[in-house]
Amino acid sequence: MRKILALLLAAAGGVFVALPTTFAQSAPSQLEAKKNFRAYLDADWKRWMEEYPEFATGVGYPGQNRKWADDSTEGIAARQKHLRESLVTLKKFDRDALAKSEQLNYDLYLDILQTAEEGLQFGDDPMPFRNVIPGNNFLRINQREGIQQGAPETLASAPHATVVDYEDILARLAALPKAFDQEIALLEEGLKRGYTQPKITLRDVPQQIADLAPEDPLKSPLLDAFTDFPVSIAEADRKRLTQRAVAIYSSALVPAIHRLHDFIEKTYLPACRGSIAGTDIPNGAAAYAYHVRWHTTTNLTPQQIHEIGLAEVKRIRAEMEKLIASIGFQGSFHDFTEFLRNDPRFYYDKKEDLVNGYKIIAKSVDPELVKEFGKLPRNQYGVIPIPDFKAPSQTTAYYQPGAPAAGRPGYYFVNTYNLKARPKWEMEALSLHESVPGHHLQISLGQELEDVPEFRRHIGYSAFVEGWGLYSESLGEDLGLYKDPYSKFGQLTYDMWRAVRLVVDTGMHTMGWSRDQAIQFFKDNTGKTDQDIIVEVDRYIVWPGQALAYKIGQLKIRELRTLAEKELGPKFNKRKFHDAVLENGAIPLNILESNIKSWIAEEKK
Repeated sequence: MRKILALLLAAAGGVFVALPTTFAQSAPSQLEAKKNFRAYLDADWKRWMEEYPEFATGVGYPGQNRKWADDSTEGIAARQKHLRESLVTLKKFDRDALAKSEQLNYDLYLDILQTAEEGLQFGDDPMPFRNVIPGNNFLRINQREGIQQGAPETLASAPHATVVDYEDILARLAALPKAFDQEIALLEEGLKRGYTQPKITLRDVPQQIADLAPEDPLKSPLLDAFTDFPVSIAEADRKRLTQRAVAIYSSALVPAIHRLHDFIEKTYLPACRGSIAGTDIPNGAAAYAYHVRWHTTTNLTPQQIHEIGLAEVKRIRAEMEKLIASIGFQGSFHDFTEFLRNDPRFYYDKKEDLVNGYKIIAKSVDPELVKEFGKLPRNQYGVIPIPDFKAPSQTTAYYQPGAPAAGRPGYYFVNTYNLKARPKWEMEALSLHESVPGHHLQISLGQELEDVPEFRRHIGYSAFVEGWGLYSESLGEDLGLYKDPYSKFGQLTYDMWRAVRLVVDTGMHTMGWSRDQAIQFFKDNTGKTDQDIIVEVDRYIVWPGQALAYKIGQLKIRELRTLAEKELGPKFNKRKFHDAVLENGAIPLNILESNIKSWIAEEKK
């Protein structure tokens, strides 16, 4: 015993370390509690992956690549029943018996399930694991979302390396007509209950659906996998698989696509409402307030958020005016933004040049990341154009997470539709947001978390994820960007864009703002092109509350950095701060604040 004490004393640098007297008694009970709790989480994750095969494919969960979610009345009811049962089971666990790290898992899972359950009263789908709240079951289709976009995306993200993979894709294609018909049935039920999309936002949807069924089967986005086989698949298998895909397409898919198209064009669209406010659907005011709470992870009211937006617009406008003066531009703010929108020097003439421009920016940032982060993700990312069939209704760019479990990298999708709406001066800020150090870095680090239940790797609180993306835009100077004053103005424009969102989203959904009023407010305060502004405003109309997450999350992260800089003074280390923000993956803002304050206390020691 004396020898053991001596060794402990030496290991502690000559300071005696007292071992906790309760360790022997508490460890087995905590280990047992963790084992039982993790078993429940693993089983629940498996169940949700079986209920949502598309999501399972997206995250690389195996065994679900032949199916679509059952969106029949019975299928949705079964998911609702399981959600409620899972919540009851979770509450039976003794939170206090869990170790601190497991208590965080408990708190997050409880929040996720309770939030999803609360959404059932508003017609939301019960799926708890999404970057945003699942859409209303009766408002499932719009210019940005719906089966006409989701089906090609799911098929594209599915594994296609072996013959077995392609057999899975064929099975999924054969099951797709049923999914189209279930979509129609849900929209019909929505019409009966008074749930419809605003008519103005659906103007592109019939064409989006029609584009799934061109005369040449192999030009359909649904059959993309059969135009690009891996070299490992023999020619005979390629021919057989392609013939089967074309047969399914011609005999079953095309008629189903036409049924959906005709329903949308002849029945649904004419019955859609003329108003745009989210409060104009059943229980709409309560639903909007709920989505605001979820997307921002705060208790801020729409009115409070509106006021925050107005204050941010005023602050950023002053910075923009200062930069314009430093450039020496002669004219008003409106003159300057018109100059940015229209001068040919700011635009590419070829789509491939635009994509290459994004690639150059993204890859120039990669080697600079070590200056800002102590830990970087292992998974890689690529820069590719948004598919033509959906580009006209999409925003300037978006990020699609990779799936390390399936060996799939992340992708930064950039919009090459209407090149005169894609100015060069916005590209640096956008790239920081969507790739690194924004979404790809943050989401990939979350996917690579160790010793956490699987759900932790894939949840995405919008206020954290999008707040981090917007905060990342402010790191441009530190990463060697914004040397051109126009690109710096682009960063301010993007910051202003997110501030404007706070004003117009709450304005349209709770204060009677018209679509034209929202568009004009955008034009008055940003340099973004008309194409971008219209697409953005229409996005807020069909996705109430989600756009609020960006600026609210960014303000919290910036507030915590300011606090850390003040409290730590010369001891403040931005690499450590960034690692501390990201170390737990996506979390609600109140938990982030608690974590950073604990980190500050530790750094002080």
